Amino acid sequence: MKFIFDRDAMIKEISIAQEIISTKNVTSILSNVLFIAENNTLTIKATDIKVTFETKLPVEVFEPGTTTILCDKFMSILNSLPSGEIEFNQNDIKVIINPIATKATFQLKSMASDQFPEFNTIDEIKYFEIPASEIKEMITQTIFAISDDETRYFMNGVYFEKKDDNLILVATDGRRLAYIEKNICQGVENFKSAIVPPKILNIILKRIPSEGNIQLSITEKNIYFKIGNYKFSSILIDGQFPNYTRVIPEKQTFSFEVEKKDLIDALKRVSLLVEKSSQRIYFNITSGNLIITSQENEIGTAKAEIPCMYDGMEITIAFNYLHFEEPMKVITADRLKIEFTESMRAVTMKVIPNADYFHIIMPMQME
Repeated sequence: MKFIFDRDAMIKEISIAQEIISTKNVTSILSNVLFIAENNTLTIKATDIKVTFETKLPVEVFEPGTTTILCDKFMSILNSLPSGEIEFNQNDIKVIINPIATKATFQLKSMASDQFPEFNTIDEIKYFEIPASEIKEMITQTIFAISDDETRYFMNGVYFEKKDDNLILVATDGRRLAYIEKNICQGVENFKSAIVPPKILNIILKRIPSEGNIQLSITEKNIYFKIGNYKFSSILIDGQFPNYTRVIPEKQTFSFEVEKKDLIDALKRVSLLVEKSSQRIYFNITSGNLIITSQENEIGTAKAEIPCMYDGMEITIAFNYLHFEEPMKVITADRLKIEFTESMRAVTMKVIPNADYFHIIMPMQME
C-alpha cells in the first residue's frame, strides 16, 4: 500500500477521527484509524463502537491497499511536519511516513484491517434533508440541558421527535427543560422518536455549515448524518424519555420582561458570591424592578438591581444560577419574557418577539 497525501488536508480529517476515538491504548484496534486507498481516493474510518466516522480524501495512489494505524501517533507526526506532500508506504505491518520536502522519516507499526469493526452500510440508509442552519440552532438550544446523571440514562441525550411536519428537540435534567420545534419535516416519512447521545451531537455541531442542507436518518437503533463529504453515525440511547409535555405549563398567571444584556450583567455580578454547592440565587420581583441576590456562606453577599416590566404582587423565587446563565449563552434575542405562577412552580423563559423555542426552569427551595 502506497500513496501520497497533502499534510494539511489529512490533519483536518484526522482531527475529527481523534474526537471519535476514546482510547489511546496501543494494543486496541479502536485506537486506530482505518485507511482504504484505491482509485486515487483514501477512505478514512474511525469508531469507538458507538460512534462512527467516515470520509474520503483525494490522494495519489501508487499501490492500493487497506491498513490501520495508531491515530494519536499519526496525528503527532503530522503536527510536527510543515505543510506539503507526505508519502505513506506500508509493507506488511511496517508503515513508513516520509515527508517529500523534509529530511525526516517515521516508522510505525500497523494492525491488520480485518480486526477493525465493520460499519453499517450507511449508503443503504434512507435519508431526508433538513436546513443546516435550522438543525444547528435546534441542537444549540437544547444540548446544554442534558442530564449527566448516569443512573437516569434516559435523560443523557437530546430527544428527537417528529409531529406532523415538525421536528421537535427536547433535553432535560429533571430540574430544567429546553424545547425547540421547527416546521422542517414536510414530506418526511415518520420515524420512531429517539434519544441521541451528546457525543455525536457535539461532533456534528462543529461541522454543520451555516447554509445549505444536511442529510439525516433515524432508524430503530441508530442515527446517521451526512454533512458534505462526512458521514457520521451513533447508537441511540435505549430508554423511555420522560413525558416532557407534563412539565410545560398550559397557562401562567404572571410575567415580567427584561433586557437580556441587563440580566446577563446582573448574573455575572451576583455569581461572584454564589454558594458553590447549591448555585442558589434569588429573584425578587417588584413593580418595575428585578433584584437578584446571592450569598456565599461565611464570605458575603451580592446584590444587583435591574429594571423590568412587571405589574403584579411582589414575589421572591430561588433558582439555580446555571439554569439562567446557560440558556442565555445561546439565546440570540435582545429581550426576555419570564412567565410564572408562584414561587415553587415551573417558570418559563421565552424571547421577545416569540420564537420557536423556550426554556422551563424549576425553582429551588428557599433558604
